[in-house]
Amino acid sequence: MTRRLPTLAKYAALLVAAVLTLGPVWWTFTTSLRPAAESFSLPPSFFPTSPDFSSYTAVFEQIAVPLLVLNSALVTGVIAIGQMITAAMAGYVFARMEFRGKNLLFAIVLSTMMVPVQVTIVPVFMIIRGMGLSDTLLALILPAIPTAFGTFLMRQYFLGLPLELGEAAALDGASPWRTFFSVYAPLALSGMAIVGVLAFNYHWNEFFRPLIFMISEQNYTLPLGLVTLQGNLGTGSISIVLAGVILSMVPAVVVFLFGQRYLREGLTAGSSK
Repeated sequence: MTRRLPTLAKYAALLVAAVLTLGPVWWTFTTSLRPAAESFSLPPSFFPTSPDFSSYTAVFEQIAVPLLVLNSALVTGVIAIGQMITAAMAGYVFARMEFRGKNLLFAIVLSTMMVPVQVTIVPVFMIIRGMGLSDTLLALILPAIPTAFGTFLMRQYFLGLPLELGEAAALDGASPWRTFFSVYAPLALSGMAIVGVLAFNYHWNEFFRPLIFMISEQNYTLPLGLVTLQGNLGTGSISIVLAGVILSMVPAVVVFLFGQRYLREGLTAGSSK
């Protein structure tokens, strides 16, 4: 019995963590199925008495959901792919190639992780405007492709791969780029998947930069477009706002479900080596 206590405590802790994590999400979903009169019921109820999906229909009537989803998918998809490619290339250079000032340059790259986006938003906006990209989706894509965290992650991943593979390729006459693309890059797909999934989830839910860069409604991303639903709060229809929130969560959940195997493999790769 005493041996089972640590196991029971572990499962109890996991259950509490799951309830604290999923509880607000479940309340958001159930509240989106309630009519306006029951939206602010006290104490809060976690189960709707009569599920009503009209709030989801109202979301499509009030905002251009297909256009917002298309804009968000284009922005986040290009950013995720761009970060996977640039992070893999930069991580390989920092991990496997020797050049003067490498450690100093890598330290400078890592130091950018400590700078909040709010600090650099004004100079980035000025550069974007100088390039003539104001109020375009490229204004969101280009500044987000370089990633210090992704570079660090891929560098650590490449350091965990056998050095002998690169040496064997060099003996066969392969150039550093050939070694990267033919030998190391295929082995680093799990690490690249981590970068891609994390980048997608972060930029899919990003609100601050689209708020600063976007002016035209046809260029709004989904989080920015959902702000227009807040007018329903004045009428007590919080269910419409929460229905929009649930709809915005679906793509991120789908991406995570399809990418969780690669995410899990990438996170545990270091321990298996």
